[in-house]
Amino acid sequence: MNRILYLDCFSGISGDMTAGALCDLGLEPERITSELRKLPIGNTEIHFERQTRQGISGLKFVVREQEHRHGRTYAQICELIASSQLSQFVREKALGIFARIAEAEAKIHGVPLETVGFHEVGAADSIADIVAAAVALQELGDPRVLVSSLREGRGWIDCAHGRFPLPAPATLEILRGIPLEQVDEPWESITPTGAAIAAECATAFGVMPPLEIERVGYGIGTRDLAERPNVLRAILGRSSLNDWEHDTVIELETNLDDLSPELTGAAMEQLLAFGALDVTLAPVQMKKNRPGMRLSVLCAPALENRIVRALLTETSAFGLRRSEKRRYKLERRFEKVMTRFGEITIKLGLLEKEVVQIAPEYESCRVAQERSGEPLRLIYQAALAAFSA
Repeated sequence: MNRILYLDCFSGISGDMTAGALCDLGLEPERITSELRKLPIGNTEIHFERQTRQGISGLKFVVREQEHRHGRTYAQICELIASSQLSQFVREKALGIFARIAEAEAKIHGVPLETVGFHEVGAADSIADIVAAAVALQELGDPRVLVSSLREGRGWIDCAHGRFPLPAPATLEILRGIPLEQVDEPWESITPTGAAIAAECATAFGVMPPLEIERVGYGIGTRDLAERPNVLRAILGRSSLNDWEHDTVIELETNLDDLSPELTGAAMEQLLAFGALDVTLAPVQMKKNRPGMRLSVLCAPALENRIVRALLTETSAFGLRRSEKRRYKLERRFEKVMTRFGEITIKLGLLEKEVVQIAPEYESCRVAQERSGEPLRLIYQAALAAFSA
């Protein structure tokens, strides 16, 4: 049975509501806030508060900047996240969400992607919202995400670019291709951050499928509505439908025969830092009997433009080949084990609730290696032994 996370957006969706709802599914708030401390976002207070809206109790994700800062660019945010000590899963998920927002802003303002300047979304609270949601998804074992139909009001919103009718320009662009209904309410229900989280994480939109419900959580919104609770409801359960988890990834490849090993290594590191899922090299025999190599990159669809640009600027490629691939995946879950080298994170791959793959997380083992000075091989063995004990 597949693990499903269903986000019921009857009062809309925002970044802080998502973080609160996911944490309210039984996660330890400190597990999320401790990860956020890995981000250099200034003097910022971050915590979860138990609050109620119309009698419904849930978690409010609170981020308070001591010195409020706007105006980080997309490139600055990517560097901030990519250079952090967050896990690869969290970095990829957060970068994918930000890419959705950046691509929308770039189209709206007619500017190159790398020069997009964020205003509200560039502040510490929005960065924390997105990364907190990514961390929570990791802690929940990366379930398949489904989202209810989305509804937005008909009022107006004041933003950095002036007064606009709802939906906000960025929200509307992010949700292109996703069903959206306007209702006769005079306020914003879907923020650009919430729209980007839904667009990046959801595999489908609509009614909740048949589920064996495990937990229910509520994320508290800021506004207190008279008509209904201003909360995002998160439902975690299992479904016997569509046993194989899958998603779509983009494969980009090119043949090279004139790139030095030093530049090749640097390009591979850069591509991974930009959020590529995988980067591989294979030897090939090219025209005129030249030996060369085939560089292949897998990435999420949201990061395609960024990865294409990196390939064309960081390598000697004059062109690329593109294809879409369906990727089948095991259900993933993360657990921590205690070893003589300290706490190590283990990634589990499950098929129909049975663990079929076990792998110590490299970054967790690397930190233990730096701390202990012992060979990485021994730390891997100790982590596997601790899990099996």
